[in-house]
Amino acid sequence: MLTYLGNWYKKHFSDPQAITLLFILVGLGLTLYFGASLLAPLLVALILAFLLEWPVQQMTRIGLNRTAGASVVLVAFLGVMLVLFLVLIPSLWNQGLSLISDLPNMLDKGMVAIKEFSAKYPQFVSAEQIDQMFAELKKFADTQHLLDLGKQLLGYSASLLVLMVYLILVPLLVFFFLKDKDELIKGSKRFFPSNRDLASSVWSEMEQQIFNYIRGKVIEIIIIGVVSYVFFALMGLRYSALLGALTGLSVLIPYVGATLVTLPIALVAFFQWGISPEFGYLMLGYGIIQALDGNLLVPILFSDAVDLHPVIIIAAVLVFGGLWGVLGVFFAIPLASLVKAVINAWPVTHEHLEQVEQQHR
Repeated sequence: MLTYLGNWYKKHFSDPQAITLLFILVGLGLTLYFGASLLAPLLVALILAFLLEWPVQQMTRIGLNRTAGASVVLVAFLGVMLVLFLVLIPSLWNQGLSLISDLPNMLDKGMVAIKEFSAKYPQFVSAEQIDQMFAELKKFADTQHLLDLGKQLLGYSASLLVLMVYLILVPLLVFFFLKDKDELIKGSKRFFPSNRDLASSVWSEMEQQIFNYIRGKVIEIIIIGVVSYVFFALMGLRYSALLGALTGLSVLIPYVGATLVTLPIALVAFFQWGISPEFGYLMLGYGIIQALDGNLLVPILFSDAVDLHPVIIIAAVLVFGGLWGVLGVFFAIPLASLVKAVINAWPVTHEHLEQVEQQHR
């Protein structure tokens, strides 16, 4: 057993570059796992700076120095965010409150429909089961209960201190990351081992892929959200802005997100129209949007960024989402691609290569 372990270690860890790459990955992973909550503003600023680096480079190409380019890009970004928070967020918030207040009535209507179904087909579900199910649902759908819960969540997540940190500290960090990028990278290199050529090659391979993925995901969210909102509004569906935004954000979780957001859309449409042609047209149009997203938009946006099996993508979403929440879900595919790049770049001994060649002969 010890001999086998020794041979396995020599085969995979005999190269010093591999050891360096392993230590860097383990160190960064432990830092993120144990310090993510403390370093959240820093991590958010790093992510934003990474995304805004490309427009800053374009500013420098037209003649602006890096400080001026970073200032222009950051001001434009903050302006867009301000418009979103002043225009989009209040509308979504109001529609969310309206949906919460309508939930009891919607459940009553659904209960009547299901009871009618139970009366016609008692072999599938009994009246007692329906009464018990809706009694439990009404406890959670009570308007005051949901509003109180929302206020509690807001009280925990939107304290004055947290808002001050994110609204003031994060933009400052982004500005300095963009302005002093070269100096910061040069200074940080002394904390990493000198024999990091393998790690550098892996990062060089992943950097453009990560940027392409994040850029494509933002574009996909905007396109799907806007198209869904326009379609829902033309159909006259209630809460069209809220449901359109949810549909756009659902693309953050591949395969799973579309399934989750289908339920509230179908429920709202059913309680508004019942089983009618309008309900069928809405679900058909929604299905077409999802089909075009998966078969047309995603291949166009991510043709050079994602080459992973769907099973691996779902597993990555579950693992990284469980570790780091929303950020883990958003970066699940880039992180899975990073793992794949490390495995592909991991050095192997000449003896192992010879064994592989002999097996293929």
